[in-house]
Amino acid sequence: MSRIIETPRYQPNVSSFLSLCGRNYAHIVNLLPEEGGQGDKWRVEGGFGILDLALLENTPYTQLLEISRPSEVCNIIPAPRILVRVYHDAKLAEVLSGQQISNFKAVYDYPNMRMYQRDEKYQVNVFLEELLKIGRQATRVCLS
Repeated sequence: MSRIIETPRYQPNVSSFLSLCGRNYAHIVNLLPEEGGQGDKWRVEGGFGILDLALLENTPYTQLLEISRPSEVCNIIPAPRILVRVYHDAKLAEVLSGQQISNFKAVYDYPNMRMYQRDEKYQVNVFLEELLKIGRQATRVCLS
């Protein structure tokens, strides 16, 4: 006699997700130049490395940023590169796409074909928070 044990369905914690997006917004706002226009690129050098940022879209209430961390040590592994939508009216920043993933679902079934975690959207925004720690104590910002 076999019994199937059913695990409870994952329920995203919306409050913690919005809190995470709010923290990411606070970090990103400190990295944005005061006068920036669409197409601007800049580099932030901090104690833990370098971040390259590019402003892809600039509207009155939102911005689309590309954030990457170049590696000067090894060119074999591609630099992490993510697209982030910054919502200035809501004071939130959310990852839209990463290296191979775009259009994140709030919840994924597990297991799935691509082996995404159930909370993949949350996890990639945690990665953004970790990435932004590089620029927390920026020593130099170079506009190009």
